[in-house]
Amino acid sequence: MIILGVDPGTATMGYGVLEKVGNRYRALAYGILETPKTMPAPERLRQLYEGLNTLIERFQPDVLVTERLLFSANRRTAIQVARAIGVALLAAAHHQLPWHEYTPMQVKQAVTGYGGADKKQVQQMVQRLLALSERPKPDDAADALALCICHAHHESLTRLVKSAP
Repeated sequence: MIILGVDPGTATMGYGVLEKVGNRYRALAYGILETPKTMPAPERLRQLYEGLNTLIERFQPDVLVTERLLFSANRRTAIQVARAIGVALLAAAHHQLPWHEYTPMQVKQAVTGYGGADKKQVQQMVQRLLALSERPKPDDAADALALCICHAHHESLTRLVKSAP
């Protein structure tokens, strides 16, 4: 299974591509898609959409996962994140990919075993689980890989439950 994880944002969108074979994980790619803050919003969204399409066409993922938008004290940030999630959903729909979302707490729990883990702890566990030579950077890319790991764990548990007598 190949999973495309997206940490949504309009200025910086993190992505991670993870291959899961059996119980093993391998990072195929990770990084960020960036848009200039001076660019008009519709153009930024188009640029992010094109970037996601390129990743989907290159890696042929089986699923796209994003972080679930939680209520934010900063309404402007929440709107920008919601727009970025919409772009990711459109790219998934365009390529007929299933989409799943996870809360930050679910991701932290799946990756570190503790839903209150900090970013550094998550990055260290992502590094270990994926046998990377260094912690993945920037934070947005590490978060996207963590989303992939969370989904891989979730899928494994779902299959296990379905196969139980």
